[in-house]
Amino acid sequence: MKGALDKLTVKGFKSIKELNEFKLGDLNVIIGANGAGKSNFVQIFRMLMAMTQKNFSKFILERGGADNFLFNGPKVTPTINMEFEFASLSASSKGSNSYKFAMTPTADEKFLITEERKYVTTNWRSYGSASEESRLYDERNETSMDGQWNGVGHFVFESISNWMVYHFHDTSASSPMRRSEIVEDYHKLRGDAANIAPFLLHLRESEHYSDYYKRIVDAIRLVTPFFDDFRLDVQKLGEAEKVRLSWSQKGSDFPMQPYHLSDGSIRFICLATALLQPHPPSTIIIDEPELGLHPAAIVVLAELIQAAAKRTQVIVATQSPALIDQFGIEDVIVVNREDGASTFRRLKEEDFSTWLEDYSVGELWTKNVINGGPVYE
Repeated sequence: MKGALDKLTVKGFKSIKELNEFKLGDLNVIIGANGAGKSNFVQIFRMLMAMTQKNFSKFILERGGADNFLFNGPKVTPTINMEFEFASLSASSKGSNSYKFAMTPTADEKFLITEERKYVTTNWRSYGSASEESRLYDERNETSMDGQWNGVGHFVFESISNWMVYHFHDTSASSPMRRSEIVEDYHKLRGDAANIAPFLLHLRESEHYSDYYKRIVDAIRLVTPFFDDFRLDVQKLGEAEKVRLSWSQKGSDFPMQPYHLSDGSIRFICLATALLQPHPPSTIIIDEPELGLHPAAIVVLAELIQAAAKRTQVIVATQSPALIDQFGIEDVIVVNREDGASTFRRLKEEDFSTWLEDYSVGELWTKNVINGGPVYE
């Protein structure tokens, strides 16, 4: 996949003591016990997204300061090191682009970052002296040495800034996805689906994207048979035009509102929209997508994930045996804790071929044949 993450190295980040050149595929289903390190892995992607927006210092501060990110604290881990290798964004490009950085804590519990990037045929080049903010954004328009092509800084920025972590856990009455949003906020589906109504309205009204809108509606009908279509009524509120997730049910013309949707229904609407959008992010990360879903909905969700992985890179962190039942065993990455540190292992079908004759992947995990349960240290 162009712009997708090919492999990563992480040293000293939270529970991840050392993860060396770990390979990622188009589809990556991460499982493991509570506290094993799945959320820490997802947080790496959140942090780099913040770095592209010059929000790195704020991201660190809001999560407890630098010491909270160091594996077993600053006395054990003086520096965090990460390295990322990306698939080429251009079909004409040969090889991969790479980006690495070191995060060193300061006395006031901030980080200083030193960053480098390289193209496969060149040496590492520095982004500059150590800084409290990343320079990824500053190099977004970098050109090649001869000035004729986009430079590696451009490719790295484009890859990371186009990641998206989707987290649809908040489905409360005041959650962003249930509230109105201005109609102009349709360009990119937000991580919490705050702008899902204008995003869907834009798809429906566009001659280029209306087919994608229909696919989303069809997927929702599979899971929620009484659902007919979205209404997406635009209202004038002061100077702004806003839209919310209004909808209609079969056999009725009564305008249903977001609060009429169950938590599971609105969460599935967000998932279907994220996975079927016309221009998906270079990498989609979804944390526990199975929450609140009926087993039949989980089957449909898995089909959407598999289809999305043919268009972009997908990383899913899950606790659901029913969900991993729908995937091949080589799509699964198991996170465990060993000696207080997170370990990551992609499964191989050859190691479980005999078991798979009688059991599903989810059953093997439940029976702890796939070792991914609680570890008592």
